[in-house]
Amino acid sequence: MATATGAMAATSRAPIPAAAAFPGGLGLGRRRAAAPGWRAGGRRLRASPSARRPFVFSPRGVSDSRSSQTCLDPDASTSVLGIILGGGAGTRLYPLTKKRAKPAVPLGANYRLIDIPVSNCLNSNVSKIYVLTQFNSASLNRHLSRAYGNNIGGYKNEGFVEVLAAQQSPENPNWFQGTADAVRQYMWLFEEHNVMEFLILAGDHLYRMDYQKFIQAHRETDADITVAALPMDEQRATAFGLMKIDDEGRIVEFAEKPKGEKLKSMMVDTTILGLDPERAKELPYIASMGIYVFSKDVMLRLLRENFPAANDFGSEVIPGATEIGMRVQAYLYDGYWEDIGTIEAFYNANLGITKKPVPDFSFYDRSAPIYTQPRYLPPSKVLDADVTDSVIGEGCVIKHCTINHSVVGLRSCISEGAVIEDSLLMGADYYETEDDKKVLSETGGIPIGIGKNAHIRKAIIDKNARIGENVKIINFDNVQEAVRETEGYFIKSGIVTVGLQQVVITDAH
Repeated sequence: MATATGAMAATSRAPIPAAAAFPGGLGLGRRRAAAPGWRAGGRRLRASPSARRPFVFSPRGVSDSRSSQTCLDPDASTSVLGIILGGGAGTRLYPLTKKRAKPAVPLGANYRLIDIPVSNCLNSNVSKIYVLTQFNSASLNRHLSRAYGNNIGGYKNEGFVEVLAAQQSPENPNWFQGTADAVRQYMWLFEEHNVMEFLILAGDHLYRMDYQKFIQAHRETDADITVAALPMDEQRATAFGLMKIDDEGRIVEFAEKPKGEKLKSMMVDTTILGLDPERAKELPYIASMGIYVFSKDVMLRLLRENFPAANDFGSEVIPGATEIGMRVQAYLYDGYWEDIGTIEAFYNANLGITKKPVPDFSFYDRSAPIYTQPRYLPPSKVLDADVTDSVIGEGCVIKHCTINHSVVGLRSCISEGAVIEDSLLMGADYYETEDDKKVLSETGGIPIGIGKNAHIRKAIIDKNARIGENVKIINFDNVQEAVRETEGYFIKSGIVTVGLQQVVITDAH
């Protein structure tokens, strides 16, 4: 008899219809009064220093708590353009990125990393979204097309998720050189949109955030740029780019991964941004999350006039903006956030969703669901198996085996006697028929999935892997780093990664 304790993954959800996802629909609707400092055409009218209204720091503008309310006017669906950056080559996530872009890496049994920023946008009423891609983008493009291509646009295509690939042109023969350069190369397209702000996001972060509050803080403080900031303690701070703020929350200094006395000098009073005194004492540093709101006219001026050769937002454009006197504000995000940049971070983030009683990141949020591609798979079948503290994706077949503290991806087939511990199985892209398996058996092949009596511990198994009978994937010698690409696996931070997709590990005897 099957026993299952812990969380079982919910089925993937297709993006909800536009009328439900965006109150009032995606159209402009009735005309609204323009927000102060903005006029038709997206140009922002700058107030003189003497005319600038008194600075008031509103708690609702610096908090991401559920009790906060937003009242954007114009609302985000008509006044904000979301730009998600697909990231670089993802070498630290190799071999998972050998044939896919970082944002296309599977996450949480049913999803992909790109679903996080896209879902945050949709839940925040940001319905105009571009995704910029460059490296190994085929699977990312396919996923975005299937998941969001036909669900957001309307008669006038006022809501969309569109992919923009790196391309060469007579004016610019180069590929994307960095985050700022990627946006610059498509600025001719972005500036056509009649919006107030550009929301710049990364495609490889795990978090849940209401961008409307972020945008509201940007408008309330009359900022040129607003940077999302994560409070942290001294131990974590050395691994991040830190920011220093004045008593109005304005950023006055940046430091990249400081140590020693330089680190001490970057301490700030985080109560200024809305953190309570007790937590502010524990978390006296703020790090940039790589998430920004730019006023449209400011972005155009920075990339074309002030810093036409700058390639990166975080290290060049934004520090440069502070130096020339622009108002660059910090916005506090006090919640779970993880940069999925390494194998260890990716592994921990996935297994973190099995944590009890409260997971690090929950996909069970009715008010802010995470959307993904609708695959129309059957429910998972668990036959006389012992499953504890695990998440099981859609369409799995699990027979007479033991699974503990693991994430099992969609369409996974786990055979009798197998033991899966502290592991992440990404599943499969397709099922094999009984005829397929018969042919494989007759020719000495291995079917997709985990074979009989296999034992897997603290490992990541990529999609469509074929693990034979009696195979043991266990780091017995606690090796921390190893490259065995010809044998189909790597070890990074002690985690065995069977990657490269379609890898075959034959039966052990």
